[in-house]
Amino acid sequence: MEIYQLRTFLTVAHTGHLTRAAERLHLTQPAVSKQIKALEEELGVTLFERTPTGTNLTKSGRLLLAQAEKTLTNAIELVNMAKKMRGETAGTFNLGTIIDPEFLRLGSVLGQLLAYYPRVDVKLTHGISGKIHELISVGELDAGFYLGDLIDPSVRALKLCTLTYVVVAPTTWKERVDKADWNEISRMPWVGTPVHSSQHRLVKEMFMEHGYDLTTVVEADQESSMRSLVTMGVGLCLLRDDIAYEAQTKGQLVVWNKTKRYCPLSFIYQSRKETDVLIDAMKKAIQDVWSNVH
Repeated sequence: MEIYQLRTFLTVAHTGHLTRAAERLHLTQPAVSKQIKALEEELGVTLFERTPTGTNLTKSGRLLLAQAEKTLTNAIELVNMAKKMRGETAGTFNLGTIIDPEFLRLGSVLGQLLAYYPRVDVKLTHGISGKIHELISVGELDAGFYLGDLIDPSVRALKLCTLTYVVVAPTTWKERVDKADWNEISRMPWVGTPVHSSQHRLVKEMFMEHGYDLTTVVEADQESSMRSLVTMGVGLCLLRDDIAYEAQTKGQLVVWNKTKRYCPLSFIYQSRKETDVLIDAMKKAIQDVWSNVH
């Protein structure tokens, strides 16, 4: 049995599809099928049922899944231990990022990491929190940043800080917004965000607490785009307070001062990778940089 066969088995199990598994493993579909067949022959059991829409684990596959994850984790730990014994930390680290890199201190974090471990190659993927969490869960990313409370035993979270969000509106709506209550605010047009974003969760919780729904007229997934849409008079949105107050000082928008929402910012990674040498390296770099942030 080869380690790469276990990795292929787990990838197919998590994706439920040979083609998607092949894409994530950077292999052809026939190569993935061949590896699964070879593993099934060696184990003497059928791991998957092929369906018109993908693959499903058999009963045997489900029973072996946890042991396969444990075996792969142990193999990775063995390799990492050997690297530590040689004093070597190297490899590719796939990191998921959100919001703006300046706020994440991303440049300083990566500089610190490479100062310690110059042989680590970091590849960045930018997205929203929900998508970053999903990619980490299926192993496509090693780790990433995340906004919000995360209840997932398979993922560890290292909290960095708590962000504050406020409601902002176009400057031309100032008089109307200043006098508005929750009912009136809910009836105004809003700039929405994708369902897996932190702002979407915060806005939904905010209005649920006051018993109202909101009217979304357009959707954006970047805070810079949301700020621009508010400035142009499209609608209201929830915005990070440092961005909001800076824009208000410049006369670009106004802040509705009747509420604030709070959201933790964390660095997250799979629990089973707790002892991974590259996870340790990234955690050390992040803690070094963020320990100086007040």
